[in-house]
Formats: sequence, C-alpha cells, structure tokens
Amino acid sequence: QVQLVESGGGLVQAGGSLGLSCAHSGRTFGRFRMGWFRQAPGKEREFVAAVSRVGGTRSYADSVKGRFTISRDNDKNTLYLQMNSLKPEDTAVYYCAADPTLTPSLSTSAAPYIYWGQGTQVTVSS
Repeated sequence: QVQLVESGGGLVQAGGSLGLSCAHSGRTFGRFRMGWFRQAPGKEREFVAAVSRVGGTRSYADSVKGRFTISRDNDKNTLYLQMNSLKPEDTAVYYCAADPTLTPSLSTSAAPYIYWGQGTQVTVSS
C-alpha cells in the first residue's frame, strides 16, 4: 500500500516562509499526480496545489497563487510545498495526497486523490 508522510510543519510569523515535504514509499511515485490540501478547524478540506507526474504542469488555489510553489523530485520520491509570505489564514493541517490516474490532468477536488498522508500542522501567528 502507498504510504505518504508529511514533514516540515511548524510555527511561523506572518510574512515568513516554511517548506513542507512529503515522502512517498514504494516504487510507483512517478505514476501519481500529487497534490497538497489543507484543513482548518471547523472548515472543509480545501485544495492548495497539484503537480503533474513529471512536474511539468502545476495548479494552485487562488488563495495561495503567487505565494506557494509545489514541486516534486521523482528520483527522491518526494513532493514539496514551499510557502512564502504566509498569512494567519494559512493556518491548517496540510496533507499530501496521491492520484493514481495515469494522465497529465490535474484535479482541484479531493475525490481523485485516494492516498493521503496523516498531515502536518502549520500555524501562522499574527
């Protein structure tokens, strides 16, 4: 079974930066479209960013566009999310997820992502 483990979460002041990583176990990382989602208390899980299988195409939520960058290193079986200019409203548990669809298309909904990590907490103070 695919295992995803996020790391890099923590506490940062508004305007600061934080980098997240997602380690993927197994031999098929390059077959998966990958995405980042987040969920704040009392809110639904929302899309943050996604990247195609070889990293050539990226998609971002309007709320993070221009501030966050998603990337992947298939040789290292790792997904990344670089977060800059962080705002208090970015505070949430961040999850990485994998979509097994063997196409370059990206989805902004959670449904196609059937594998999920346990999440890492990101807290942005005012």
